Amino acid sequence: MTEGLIAPHGGELIINMAAEAERAELQEHAKSLSQIVIGSRQLADLEMLAIGAYSPLGGFMTREDYLGVVNDMHLSNGLPWSVPITLSVTSAQAEQIKVGQQVALVDTDGVVQAVMTVEEKYGYDKALEARKVYRTEDEAHPGVKVVYQQGEVLLGGPVRVLALQPQVFAEHRHTPSQARALFAERGWKRVVGFQTRNPVHRAHEYIQKCALETVDGLLLHPLVGDTKGDDIPADVRMQCYEVLLANYYPANRVILGVLPAAMRYAGPREAIFHALMRKNYGCSHFIVGRDHAGVGNYYGTYDAHYIFAEFDAAKLGITPMFFDHTFFCRTCDAMASAKTCPHSSDQHVTLSGTKVRQMLQAGEIPPREFSRPEVAQVLIAAMRNPRA
Repeated sequence: MTEGLIAPHGGELIINMAAEAERAELQEHAKSLSQIVIGSRQLADLEMLAIGAYSPLGGFMTREDYLGVVNDMHLSNGLPWSVPITLSVTSAQAEQIKVGQQVALVDTDGVVQAVMTVEEKYGYDKALEARKVYRTEDEAHPGVKVVYQQGEVLLGGPVRVLALQPQVFAEHRHTPSQARALFAERGWKRVVGFQTRNPVHRAHEYIQKCALETVDGLLLHPLVGDTKGDDIPADVRMQCYEVLLANYYPANRVILGVLPAAMRYAGPREAIFHALMRKNYGCSHFIVGRDHAGVGNYYGTYDAHYIFAEFDAAKLGITPMFFDHTFFCRTCDAMASAKTCPHSSDQHVTLSGTKVRQMLQAGEIPPREFSRPEVAQVLIAAMRNPRA
């Protein structure tokens, strides 16, 4: 553990990436193993397991951990954990797999990514998982849709990861160990993490800078794994973050990293999940804004704030920093929130996502009170030159 920084969840980083000698042995061994083809979410989960971002997990969840997480948001050892990390197979596949055997997890090209020891195989209630984790059984919810499309049997057991997917955004792809080393180099002990899957607009900038007033540094940590099809592509978002940091943030107090996890859109539960991952990266604090990890109208505006009260703060171990909806007030002539501004909403500069997209598509830069012009220019250029 890097001295002075918060301990990882469970006390130590659990690294499940095979070392070079072990990797060579497992590559050879994998040739004789049954193969399970995994998709992009499980590939992302493998990377998070490999680098220790999912500490204290050593693999995909066994039944006791799975049920503990689904039903009361705790692992069997009592540690808080809010989102299941699972590997599913069809009933037909499960019949061919014996408990205790090893299997090779391969990508769609047949490249071995990991070797898993199957400790358990078990059925599960998809509707229960949907209700508990996502608070809905509606298949229109992107997270619920994934659960319903999964196989009928879950495999649980430890993994040894042999390979990682192509490392896009390599210069910002810090593992938890590397992030902790960067914080230590800068002398940071109190670090606030910020989760985002969108470009940072003025409201986000405001709450980040409010948080920065009370800590040593900020980890701006956009998620770059799977997101919804209508979310802004990760490479465009990264350009937005880079121009924003270059022009409006002190370079010695911010680190831009990437989180290679997949979005679940689990709202309040995902706020806890995101906080615990950032704890593993070395963050002592975590920003929770309005409708964190939300989608549609499935969650209340501040449900992601309220859920933290359901946990023992000492076991959670990371301090949430709650922020209200923020905006620019013309009368205050400043960024503000309902907590700090007494003026009526007609003085507040707020734009819907639809309105912003319409402006950008027309080549119009939104008001400076809403978005930095440098960020808007990146988005306009992306919309004018969409990828095929």
